[in-house]
Amino acid sequence: MSGADVKADVNLVLRSTRVVTPDGTRPASVAVSGGTIDAVLPHDGEVPVGARLEDLGDDVLLPGLVDTHVHVNDPGRTEWEGFRAATRAAAAGGITTLIDMPLNSLPPTTTVGHLRTKRRVAAPEVHVDTGFWGGAVPSNVRDLRPLHEAGVFGFKCFLSPSGVDEFPELDQEQLARSLAEIAGFGGLLIVHAEDPRHLDAAPMRGGPAYADFLASRPRDAENTAIEALITFARRFDARVHVLHLSSADALPMIAAARRDGVRVTVESCPHFLTLAAEEVPDGATEFKCCPPIREAANQDALWAGLADGTIDCVVSDHSPCTADLKTPDFASAWGGISSLQLGLPVIWTEARRRGHSLDDVARWMSAAPAELAGLTRKGAIEPGRDADFAVLAPDETFTVDPARLFHRNQVTAYAGRTLCGVVRSTWLRGARIAANGVLAEPTGRLLEREGGQDRQGRPEGNG
Repeated sequence: MSGADVKADVNLVLRSTRVVTPDGTRPASVAVSGGTIDAVLPHDGEVPVGARLEDLGDDVLLPGLVDTHVHVNDPGRTEWEGFRAATRAAAAGGITTLIDMPLNSLPPTTTVGHLRTKRRVAAPEVHVDTGFWGGAVPSNVRDLRPLHEAGVFGFKCFLSPSGVDEFPELDQEQLARSLAEIAGFGGLLIVHAEDPRHLDAAPMRGGPAYADFLASRPRDAENTAIEALITFARRFDARVHVLHLSSADALPMIAAARRDGVRVTVESCPHFLTLAAEEVPDGATEFKCCPPIREAANQDALWAGLADGTIDCVVSDHSPCTADLKTPDFASAWGGISSLQLGLPVIWTEARRRGHSLDDVARWMSAAPAELAGLTRKGAIEPGRDADFAVLAPDETFTVDPARLFHRNQVTAYAGRTLCGVVRSTWLRGARIAANGVLAEPTGRLLEREGGQDRQGRPEGNG
């Protein structure tokens, strides 16, 4: 697009020698009008009259990250997190859009009334654009279509106990009923896939040994649950998404199902891609999550799945809790890893070591999650999209200090790690919302699925 094609009301131009676009990284100037990307221009092009120029030098201009797997826990368990704390952490980490999980809040997002409660709480608090998943539980099949029409982006279910009584898992018959209903209106089911029979049969031993905890969550639990999910997706011609894939053994069956036309997508998470079971100290339950962090060889296979496109996206599964729930006993400690603010540098540090580029990172952490949720204005630096950006100094390093994180409880498995990639600033619809750790006042909006009609506005943990 030439300068002559730029709108007269362009008010901002961001210039960088490295702009990550869907066509690759190149020097460019990005013209913004009314919070929307108007044009991607040559780097040294003329700045439109009246527009402010932000010259980023060699810092990389990325599309704002989209995190579709965040447990905000608000209302009801706000001592664990909360919309203001979570979205501050997101903004500081280059995330401009997140979608909140339906459980760990009280009430859970399983009815339209509960969705409205959550929206009322979130509306004045969010620093980034925020949407909501609905929940599929045994008792709410009749609530699924109303929730879909009210604008949730899809429905989450568990196939094994979630860790909280108010969000029970679906058995195979209930899964079939819920999936048939969701397929009937063209919705999306996102699934915590662990088979309870395999979990019940696995050795369960309390104490601080990580090896004992890992043995209690075998790969077969994931593999069997994913195999059954694929069978149901094929039967109902339904769209399904596998959450937080930990077992790389499942990748061949997922790839084969796709070749057969089954509509299945899959995500993994920073902790599975950068942390290894061999490195987890005994008693260090900040590393506990379900499914668990597995061995280094399994991690290598997950990266191969990312590289060949079997794994679609990388999202945080940010599932925080208060520090007292992270007891030294892996059997009783809450399961969940807090990483919302750190996902971009965590993944970039490992991706660059393995020969990947920031184009890859942008695809995994912005474009693909946006596509999963149907967020057509998010996920890319191109005309017509929201002017959401993360500015990254990719070669700078920092050491993770939990005290400097914006999560409500500064518990993290990444404490003391040296990471590559410093987020200089974050921009939401053309406004700078975070810069060098300083946050602006909340300006995020509540999002709904396109076509939504509602505008009102042993503890195991979960993911």
